[in-house]
Amino acid sequence: MNESDAGGRWPPCTVPRLAPPSRTSVSHPRLAPPSRTPVSHPRIECATRMGFNSGTRVGPYEIVSPLGAGGMGEVYRARDTRLDRIVAIKVLTGALATDVASRHRFEEEARAIAALNDPHICTIHDVGHEGDVEYLVLEYLEGETLAARLKRTGAMPVEDALRIAIQMSEALDRAQRAGIVHRDLKPGNVMLVRRAGAAADDVKLLDFGLASRIAAPRAAAFDASLAATMAPSMAATQPASASVGSGISGTLQYMAPEQLDGSPGDHRSDIFAFGCVLYEMLGGRKAFEANTAVTAVAAIMSSEPPSIPALASAHPFIDHLIRRCLEKDPERRWQNAGDIARELRWVTAQPVSAGDGIPAARKPWSRGRRIAAVAIAVVALIVFGPLIVLGGLQLFGMDGQDDSLRPLQLEVTTPPTDDNIGAVSPNGSEIAFIALKDHVPALWVRALDSLESRALPGTEGASFPFWSPDGASLGFFADNKLKRIDANGGSPIVLTDAVNARGGDWGPDATILFAPGVNAPIMRVPVRGGAVTQVTTLDAAVGPSHRRPQFLPDGKHFLFSSSLGQANTNGVYFGTLDKSVPPVKISDDDNGLFVPPATLLTIMRGTLLAYRFDPSTGKVNGEPATIAQGVTAGSVFGASRTDTAVLAYRHGGAQQRQLVWVDRAGTVRQKLGEPTASGIASPELSADERQVALFLHPGTGEDNDVWVFELGRYLGRPITTGPPADAHPVFDPDNQAVIFNTARSGTAGVTRFPVSGAPPQLLFATSDNRGGGVLAMTRDRRYVLMRHQTDATGIDLVAASLSDGRDFPVTQLQGDETEGQFSPDGKWVAFVSSISGRAEVFVQSFPDGASRTQVSTGGGTQVRWSVDGKEIYYLAPDSKLMAVAFTANGNAPDVKPPTALFQTHLANGNNVVGNKAQYAVSRDGRFLLNTVVEAPSAPIVVAVNWTRRLPK
Repeated sequence: MNESDAGGRWPPCTVPRLAPPSRTSVSHPRLAPPSRTPVSHPRIECATRMGFNSGTRVGPYEIVSPLGAGGMGEVYRARDTRLDRIVAIKVLTGALATDVASRHRFEEEARAIAALNDPHICTIHDVGHEGDVEYLVLEYLEGETLAARLKRTGAMPVEDALRIAIQMSEALDRAQRAGIVHRDLKPGNVMLVRRAGAAADDVKLLDFGLASRIAAPRAAAFDASLAATMAPSMAATQPASASVGSGISGTLQYMAPEQLDGSPGDHRSDIFAFGCVLYEMLGGRKAFEANTAVTAVAAIMSSEPPSIPALASAHPFIDHLIRRCLEKDPERRWQNAGDIARELRWVTAQPVSAGDGIPAARKPWSRGRRIAAVAIAVVALIVFGPLIVLGGLQLFGMDGQDDSLRPLQLEVTTPPTDDNIGAVSPNGSEIAFIALKDHVPALWVRALDSLESRALPGTEGASFPFWSPDGASLGFFADNKLKRIDANGGSPIVLTDAVNARGGDWGPDATILFAPGVNAPIMRVPVRGGAVTQVTTLDAAVGPSHRRPQFLPDGKHFLFSSSLGQANTNGVYFGTLDKSVPPVKISDDDNGLFVPPATLLTIMRGTLLAYRFDPSTGKVNGEPATIAQGVTAGSVFGASRTDTAVLAYRHGGAQQRQLVWVDRAGTVRQKLGEPTASGIASPELSADERQVALFLHPGTGEDNDVWVFELGRYLGRPITTGPPADAHPVFDPDNQAVIFNTARSGTAGVTRFPVSGAPPQLLFATSDNRGGGVLAMTRDRRYVLMRHQTDATGIDLVAASLSDGRDFPVTQLQGDETEGQFSPDGKWVAFVSSISGRAEVFVQSFPDGASRTQVSTGGGTQVRWSVDGKEIYYLAPDSKLMAVAFTANGNAPDVKPPTALFQTHLANGNNVVGNKAQYAVSRDGRFLLNTVVEAPSAPIVVAVNWTRRLPK
């Protein structure tokens, strides 16, 4: 391997080798392999010619010895003279060292990776420069690369491979949730580190995102400069006959098909590479073996790797997991590494032997097999009743039983959705779900003996559907109201207010239990409307947010979930309607769902579990059985209340979202970062427009956290991490901090979090009447606008003075004021109110409130001001962004008729609540939109007689 990427020759040189792998040897990214044989390699200079001698100072670091070199840089062992610790220093060399843009990207990427702070990603301690030298300071690691391990041992035991794969996938998940893609995942970039006293190796991913993101924007497979960054130790899994001239670099055989087509790829390209690495660990060979670049590309683009015999006796699901990673179409792969990590953990906890009768691999179905499957479904229709579902049909569990209760599993495809929540009818014959209709979420119903789903008119904006006990009606939430509708159609009936509701259930005594808000107790209302009574109480013992109530068979007891609190309060509770005894926590899991006659379903870190459960006492017995993997909280529809035993749920997470800049015509001018399924929400621009604050849900089983992203580079850093949940940040006009309601300062209330990472500070001395969330702050930093719940007028707006902490009402209307925004000059407030019976936008003078005018004409939400205060924007019910010209003539505002700007597809569903806009407005009139990246949604899995699989 001595041909350069320019076609010339580099003189061979001898690279000092390290001792053979042992627990005292040292290995590091871009190191030479365990040998002392001279090796010829492009762009690797002899150690004697590396630029620094022992004792040389680079900033505060003292060079100890050279470790290796590559096309991107030279690596040295060094001592941090300030902290007296050993580190590794990588110094930029070659063209990268002289190119200003490359150095800038090098520093940007390093800071992004440093912000990850993940135990399975090689830590970046520092980035700096000394004169003309740019350098990177890395954690010093002892161990060997996975490439060296595989060369030494060949195929690994399944348990060892899975342990490594779990750590790799968790590290990828952490990076993907931060919007970072590796793009060069391979065994040579996986370090196996033995910690003192540890029984097994820890994984560290190396060169995370650096090599690929500073490379030239061309197909990296044919860029020999990438080969040059691969030290000989990383060639351990490379074909012996491969050469740089042939195009094989050691990276090529881990590249996804879309990258070979010239695309830079995204996080799903990392998932493809992960599948290649896992296959190699288990099979002892590359997934796509080849001796030339041409045959390697052909294999990746068109062939499937052979089955791994060892998996047939270990766990056949691993083969399925790998093949889904290696799908040619990125849309068909696992969509995030977090799902892979959860699946792998399930595999390790659920060993399966070959005697279990599960095939070692599922091969793609031929057309004949698909026809046969449809024929089987027709037979099933006759034998089981109306259970044929077309459009994505799969059959499982045909275990040879000849009775009519054999388990059967089907898949129902739906229109795209941003909301995975649904419900199964009591008799198991229908499912209700939320899906988009003309880019707007609506309530759909699918009878299982029908070939089509139907949207119910008048249910636009629906969420959290639930059935009446007779299956004739549906309850749901829309327009900040609890509504009911006939399952066959008709006009919805409004029952009561429910701002940002979180679930409901229809009881046998003609009453409905519902959760009316994000931070609210369970309430009760008659099915025909009327007086609303409180059923649960929010306190330190039961948590700050009660959700997803469900009646139990006696009509006197019910289940609900407590969220957004600490570990000791979050979980599933058993309560009584008469409140004779306090609610009892029965599970630490999420989303308790009762299935007659005696089963409790919960979700724990993406795993759907089934417990034996006594509904009369609330007692959970024994260990749970695993029903499904990759199931997110809220994506289980529930089960029928009869012996038919029909269960429905969706796999996977929510639709992906992405921030995009658009002009006034809706034309996309720039996309920020990669699409993500982290549920990003409520973007807020800083006054200088250099940063955006938002909150996101980093993964299953984790709480929402507040993040701040630099817009120029779209590099994010968390403001909060871990429970309790935090949301809806507002930028302080000084650009130095974000504010939101939380208890992280020690006292619950409006809290200011410096972006620099300094300790948070409570804005007001007390938190009375300020629990409804921060909406806006005036530019002069005099007032904060918040929501406030009252018994007399519902949700109102209040303003609090930052000088003395006193607050005063802004609105006290007979309706709910869910949103509000100060005008740029602080003299007006635009807000959303339901005083007319539906959400409309109003503008009112501030602080006197002397003049109020309606702005919208046909309903409106998500209100914003233009930066110059001359326009008010809002979202119409059909999701069009509207603009209204505004002029202040003293206390008599001049408001022009609304004008439609463009059709939006803003995020809705998970993490989107009705008090914050999903877009922001810049000084130059552009809009920063939190958009949904529309793609096919995961099908609804319908399992019939699934309880037959449960242990007796």
